[in-house]
Amino acid sequence: METESNLYKIPPDGEPITIKDGHYEVPCNPIIPFIEGDGTGPDIWKATQPVIDAAVKKAYGGKRKIAWMEVFAGEKANNLLSNWLPQQTLDTIEKYHIAIKGPLTTPVSGGFRSLNVSIRQKLDLYACVRPVRYFKGVPSPVCKPHLVDMVVFRENTEDVYAGIEWPAGSQESSRIIEFINREFDCSIRTDSGIGIKPISVTATQRLVRQAIRYAVENGKKSVTLVHKGNIMKFTEGAFRDWGYQVAKEEFGDVTVTEKDLWNEYKGQLPEGKILINDRIADAMFQQILIRPDEYSVLAMPNLNGDYMSDALVAQVGGLGLGPGANIGDTTAVFEATHGTAPKYANMDKVNPGSLILSGALMLDYMGWREASKMIVDALQKTILAKTVTYDLERQMDGATLLKCSQFGQEIVKNMI
Repeated sequence: METESNLYKIPPDGEPITIKDGHYEVPCNPIIPFIEGDGTGPDIWKATQPVIDAAVKKAYGGKRKIAWMEVFAGEKANNLLSNWLPQQTLDTIEKYHIAIKGPLTTPVSGGFRSLNVSIRQKLDLYACVRPVRYFKGVPSPVCKPHLVDMVVFRENTEDVYAGIEWPAGSQESSRIIEFINREFDCSIRTDSGIGIKPISVTATQRLVRQAIRYAVENGKKSVTLVHKGNIMKFTEGAFRDWGYQVAKEEFGDVTVTEKDLWNEYKGQLPEGKILINDRIADAMFQQILIRPDEYSVLAMPNLNGDYMSDALVAQVGGLGLGPGANIGDTTAVFEATHGTAPKYANMDKVNPGSLILSGALMLDYMGWREASKMIVDALQKTILAKTVTYDLERQMDGATLLKCSQFGQEIVKNMI
């Protein structure tokens, strides 16, 4: 059995990212921790790392380079250290601020609801950020996938992620049902399971704050609060109200509500302003299908965000092309948005696009936008050439089937 001190090796050619006045200061050779992941994780990481390295080298003429530092979680950590999520992994990510990871399995036993969720909650990565856009040439189930260009901000610490449950017939659920029925004159059936989902002012407003900041910094036209507040008025309805509150109090100089848009501006958004509106969750599912070009940034509680982000990425080709990030105030972890797909493990088969695009998103977050754009443009060129992995090849006429590693190599070739 290895010891942690033998495994966690700081790269000698790297420097840590620091924070000054609330902003990252990224050196030319930043230390970036990475987790290979489980199942297909090692395959997609082996395809992804050369793409990121090549983009950085080409974009900056060799003057910048990432110093990669492997840290451990999931099956590899358990095999090496008998620990599914070592504290040193969390401490290292927190110390170096920015990390990237492949998908992780969840142990059948051992107390973890999900390793991915545990990392987010233990590091307080409260915003799950998923940009969704279309790449030309990707098969899609909808007629106009090119109209989809949205960024989902999904709250990462509350709602069902912090849900508390008691099974039907248990002593706990019986006591709670009896108390609620007696004290609040309710009529919950006695054979019900009981669940509690918390949504707070604190978690809501910091998420919406980050979503609006993103819109301001990236020139987005709107931020839409997505909720089920017509039914759950004091959780999801409160999410809506608290979101509007932070927009008014902290971003009032750059935001306009939908009501003001029509009453004061005759439906024309003033230059330099961001529209703040809201939509009921079920109606929003229709909106992303029939009017996707009217929306750009979406902010929502955890469960709504889970559904919505997957539904959106399905319109543009599936999870294989969906990047993701989990971002807090001082730490960010970028990750593939799909699962481990263990039946394809070590087959060099699956599409590494999600992790590659997450790497591009990471570079963008670091301020290395030239390298990020180089990856995105090369990926688009590779898809248009119909040189793709099996998930896309089987849907394309005349496509060339590539392995996972070959797909990454082709992206590197297409960088200009």
